[in-house]
Amino acid sequence: MVDIVPFDAEAKLDWIALTDAFAHGHTLPKAEVEDVFLYRDKDTLLNRSAWIDGLGLAVKCATIFPENSAVQKPTINGAVNLFSDQDGTLEAVVDFHLVTKWKTAADSLLAARRLARPDSRNILIIGAGTVGRSLKEAYAAAFPDAKFTIWNRSRAGAEKFAAELPDVRVASDLETAVKEADIITSATMATAPFIDGSWFQAGQHIDLIGAYRPDMREANDTALLRSKVFVDNRHTTVGHIGELKTPIAQGVIPESHVIADYYDLDKFTRTAEDITLFKNGGGAHLDLMTARYIVDAWRA
Repeated sequence: MVDIVPFDAEAKLDWIALTDAFAHGHTLPKAEVEDVFLYRDKDTLLNRSAWIDGLGLAVKCATIFPENSAVQKPTINGAVNLFSDQDGTLEAVVDFHLVTKWKTAADSLLAARRLARPDSRNILIIGAGTVGRSLKEAYAAAFPDAKFTIWNRSRAGAEKFAAELPDVRVASDLETAVKEADIITSATMATAPFIDGSWFQAGQHIDLIGAYRPDMREANDTALLRSKVFVDNRHTTVGHIGELKTPIAQGVIPESHVIADYYDLDKFTRTAEDITLFKNGGGAHLDLMTARYIVDAWRA
């Protein structure tokens, strides 16, 4: 029997438990992962497949149409199929937006639990979209005493975000907001860097989510040069996403500037004065871990 897991299954989910599931998943044999991108101007078709011995197989198909937002349609749509590791049969079809929401924010949260200072109290969210809202939920679970600030290119978007979510203030100036934050988490559709590393302060943690294509970046070269850099998976970030691919290709940083990914989670450490930067690249292996966690929670 194939389970159909709807979005309202999230009532059974827990942010901290999912990050723990990610940590466990990276102790299993390394995932076989393959991404295939097709492009039409700004539109993208992304097929992500993963197989982890002992966990199963997942295939996620996503369409990303940025212009949909102008006509009040979701910019991202798709489906996630979870297959049995034992016999390859289809176990579940999980709501795409449920997997994406929890995978994306928990991916960043696992890094923050290891790299951000435990006493972090000021969290800046850059980007007032759907991902920004799930980041508020996720970070609040791990940093319950934190205060949140939102900055968005559109002031109206930031004000709408703050009106919908409790205890969020709107930042007028990005540079000032970055300098005041303990954690900066960014989820935008930017193609050119707009976060300046010269604004960073000792002890900060920076979480970059938005860029997912070779022609996309959120932070400039200075941000990388001043930071200890970590990724979720070298295979899906270093050679595929502009945030790292471009500065490496231009000789700004060597590939070795990336200290570790989640398969070396014990290297995710910091000192009080370090500036840490995490590039969230997603990846089908995380979709698989998330889908497995969701299905197990749904069945329980």
